[in-house]
Amino acid sequence: MSRLVVGLLAVTVVGTSAYWIGFFAAGETLHASTTDVYGAFERAFPVADGWMAACAAAAAIGVVRGRAWAAPAGIAAGSALVYLGLMDVAFDVEQGLYAQRSGAMAVEIVINAFCLSVGPFLIGWFALTPPRG
Repeated sequence: MSRLVVGLLAVTVVGTSAYWIGFFAAGETLHASTTDVYGAFERAFPVADGWMAACAAAAAIGVVRGRAWAAPAGIAAGSALVYLGLMDVAFDVEQGLYAQRSGAMAVEIVINAFCLSVGPFLIGWFALTPPRG
């Protein structure tokens, strides 16, 4: 199970990095909307996503090394995933973005599902199975 957890944490770090590189490098190709409010909303996330990715990286390293500090880092990463997922879903519902059919929106839905399933899983796993250090 530890391998699965480390894998999910790695996907969180790599996926978050890839998303932001793509978001800023690909222009509007990866944007689910071209409205100013969407752009402003998305541009508010890099710092928070950076925190989430840093917590996920720390937790993964802690699990691999069997360190007790992996648990609070993993819970922080899971909590950040849930929070960011809920913020995204609330915005997408409010703006009617789920009604749009596009590749960018499909990516957004996958990200939302990942955040809202992996986040609670990580919180539970780290709360019930903290690595021993």
